Amino acid sequence: MSDTAEHGGERTAEDGEGRSAEPLVGPEAGPDEASPDERRRERRMAAYRGARHVLARSGHRATLRERLALLDEAAQVYDLDETVDVYGNRIVGALEERVAGLLGKEAAAFFPTGTMAQQVALRCWAGRTGNATVALHAMSHPEVHERHALSTVSGLRPVRVTGEPRLPTADEIRDFEEPFGTLMLELPLRDAGYVLPTWEELSATVEAARERDAVVHFDGARLWECTPHFGRPLDEIADLADSVYVSFYKSLDGYSGAVLAGPRTLIDEARTWRHRYGGQVAHQFPTVLSALIGLDRELPRLPAYVAHARVVAEALREGLTAAGLPWSRVHPEQPHTHEFQVWLPYDSEVLEDAATRQAEETGTYLFTNAWDRGGPALSFTEVSVGSAGLAWTADDVRAAVRGFVERLPDGP
Repeated sequence: MSDTAEHGGERTAEDGEGRSAEPLVGPEAGPDEASPDERRRERRMAAYRGARHVLARSGHRATLRERLALLDEAAQVYDLDETVDVYGNRIVGALEERVAGLLGKEAAAFFPTGTMAQQVALRCWAGRTGNATVALHAMSHPEVHERHALSTVSGLRPVRVTGEPRLPTADEIRDFEEPFGTLMLELPLRDAGYVLPTWEELSATVEAARERDAVVHFDGARLWECTPHFGRPLDEIADLADSVYVSFYKSLDGYSGAVLAGPRTLIDEARTWRHRYGGQVAHQFPTVLSALIGLDRELPRLPAYVAHARVVAEALREGLTAAGLPWSRVHPEQPHTHEFQVWLPYDSEVLEDAATRQAEETGTYLFTNAWDRGGPALSFTEVSVGSAGLAWTADDVRAAVRGFVERLPDGP
């Protein structure tokens, strides 16, 4: 395996270190005392930086120097002698135009965060449809990770179509018991295992929403890597929706930022709301340059990451079965993107310790992300395959699984 590495996914909220990464506050932790969670994160970070072999490298865990080095490629993607942007013009407009073209939409607007972009999109659609109800999945990002921002900040009314670990079906949309103005679909549905429907299922679900006179918005934070699963280009996928949001800091390894794309009249209105929400930033060229670099560098590589994720997932499944664990699951069995889940029958602290010790002792860090509790003595983690993972053969994965299981209680 090569020691070189690029970007990979990360089980993150906003801090890049997992949903349970809330720091301990109050009398239990003094100003100079780290909480147990913080100590575990620091240990994982040290193991990650010292590891020679990982399946993906994430910008969330890079040093400032490493992240600044990304801009060494800036001159290859844009004219650096142009005057800096001011409140969204020049280079920001160039990025917006490029993404609108990639998604086949009339126009696009850059936002500092996806949370802001989606609130604005859904708010605008609510005004146009006259219905502030947004139908979405119970595991969708706004429902789980945004502190009820849709209702608290934007006055919208989210309703959950389903909580099943898959996208809503056409029948569920048709049979939903109350009217809604917008259907929001997260592609892929991250918390369910980065899952996607088939193209036929997605088309039918969208059509069912249209039959109810609703508009369709795609939460496409990770839409970039969906093309292999659907077997269709980005613009054809995006064409199903009235509006689409995409992110630059996840699969494309940019610093941050997002774009909302859709009809020109919607985007013109969205720019007004962006200003009202505090998103009219004076200078955004470093972030935009990193997005342009991601479009040039990472976007063409994503199909290879997806293909190799399937190799890695199969080898993980084979290795876990051969190790004699009482139960294990790789989900989905064949990943829909370059990211997927692994479930094991142990407490999260046990699995995290085994993965970290393996990295510390061997330089191979198989499971770099945090493990989350999925039930009594049951935990899951997310696996991402990026540039660094392309060097791993199936035998490398199986060998890493053996080393990991050996460090579990009662391991072979």
